[in-house]
Amino acid sequence: MKSFLGVYMALGVTAGLALGVGTYTFVYAKGYSYLTNDPAACANCHVMQEYLDGWVKSSHRAAAVCNDCHTPAGLVGKYSTKASNGFWHSFAFTTGIFPDPLRIKPHNRAITEQTCQKCHLEIVQAIEGPHAVSTPMGCVRCHGSVGHPSR
Repeated sequence: MKSFLGVYMALGVTAGLALGVGTYTFVYAKGYSYLTNDPAACANCHVMQEYLDGWVKSSHRAAAVCNDCHTPAGLVGKYSTKASNGFWHSFAFTTGIFPDPLRIKPHNRAITEQTCQKCHLEIVQAIEGPHAVSTPMGCVRCHGSVGHPSR
């Protein structure tokens, strides 16, 4: 009986610590703001402020917010990408282990490319013509600073 009590006590303490630390972090780091489409949420980390400032000055400000370009369409895709990015961004910014300047990861680049091509479909079709190649055109390769002109 004592061994079960010890196991339950350890589980309770562990769960309590995880819940307490998680709640504190969620409130302190404004984790709730990441559930919104507010671009200011992206600048909760000071390292992202330059990117937000660049977006504010860009022409894309009138047409798109961060989530429009950096998350896929659909509820599941959007929030699974936000959760993954949120975890890895928090890890990188907490530990200080991230490249300067920041670099987009391949998965996120693919999402951004798809968004560019969806929003600018007429231009893409005009460039590729009726005989589009099997390898899709890469917008970000040449236009990497469009949404963040300060970079």
